[in-house]
Amino acid sequence: MTATDTGRRTQFLALHLVRFAGRFGFSALVVLLPYYVNRLDASGLTTGLFYTGFTAAQLVAVVPIAWAGDRYDKRLVLLGALGFGGVVYALFTLVETPAALVGIRALQGIVVVAVSLLTLAFVGELATPETRANEIGKSNAARFAAAIAGSIAVGLLYPVVGFAPIFWILVAFYAVTFLAVVFVLQSDTTTIRGFPFSGLAFNERIRTLSVFRAQYAVAVTLVRTWVPLFAGVVAARGGLGMVTLAVSLVVVAEKLMNLVLQPAIGSLSDRYGRALFVFIGGGFYGVVALAIPFTPAIGTALSLPETIPGVGYVSAAFLPLLALNALLGVTEAFREPASMALFADEGSSDETSGVAASFGVRDLVWRPGSLLAPIVGGWLMGSVGMDWVFYLGGLAALVGVTSFLLVLVRAHGRGALTEW
Repeated sequence: MTATDTGRRTQFLALHLVRFAGRFGFSALVVLLPYYVNRLDASGLTTGLFYTGFTAAQLVAVVPIAWAGDRYDKRLVLLGALGFGGVVYALFTLVETPAALVGIRALQGIVVVAVSLLTLAFVGELATPETRANEIGKSNAARFAAAIAGSIAVGLLYPVVGFAPIFWILVAFYAVTFLAVVFVLQSDTTTIRGFPFSGLAFNERIRTLSVFRAQYAVAVTLVRTWVPLFAGVVAARGGLGMVTLAVSLVVVAEKLMNLVLQPAIGSLSDRYGRALFVFIGGGFYGVVALAIPFTPAIGTALSLPETIPGVGYVSAAFLPLLALNALLGVTEAFREPASMALFADEGSSDETSGVAASFGVRDLVWRPGSLLAPIVGGWLMGSVGMDWVFYLGGLAALVGVTSFLLVLVRAHGRGALTEW
């Protein structure tokens, strides 16, 4: 391995650490939010706003962050995001009302989108076209390792220490990550002048992917958001009322499958065509999502235990829900690295495009669905029941993947599914 290769690999490791830190904080909140709902006695609509405020802030932040990442030194922009993140997680210790949680959660949305977008742009630029999906898969694996570690750590710590100490741990973690970027990551010399979003908006492949992604955002937002709520919210609110550790284990199941499979499946999509992997992953995601509301009936039919020694109450639905969420991770391992690599390919295709802007377009396409989905999900939860959140999510995924196939074949020919 040459000195250049060694330096590049060291930078990849630093970026993986940043991705780990960003996802660790996000995952901590995923586990804690059901208990905020219980503690603050939040309504179904307010519960939706916890997620919509997060997404709305990301929608506003995507374009300026992506533009700054392409126009200036990504390293400096990333350092600013990490410093801001430390402040935001300190503010979580002050939450006492639903309104405060909505507001600070929105600030967290800015931190999460900045860290994710900038690290992905760095990885996309450092990787070669032949290894791009594999390297993105490795970056995503670091994110999922953080999701697993964060979920388990919070599941164990919250019953013992409560909310505040968890957030001080996150502040310290962000400080360490900030120093790692200062001393390891090299300055970014790539400069994209003008406004690369304009050209990318007319990119034919990006438009085709966007047909799928805009609809799929509804599915993933609903399912990812409501699986931990379904597991942890008290039964009177339509959930299963599992203990914190059980909720953590359900969340971890999806992340573990992604962690194990994304690099390998990403490498396969580098070789055999990325559009096919997007199609397979998206379709099976919808099928699995539709099955989630039936987990209590499955658990009862199989006479599964409602308590587990050393864990506590889990309900009979625990093992079926654990298995289905793991399957969701398998489907995402097919879709996500292939989809990200396609956007990175287009963002690095010429001197007027920018990788950060390409990922910014990817993020913008996602935002309308992810912004509206929690509101709709909160309304469904409060009016007709939590099961309907998953029915809508599964249907959105199946409609999205069908639309993608139709547009892909019509615009690019029948062979496009395996040629992209």
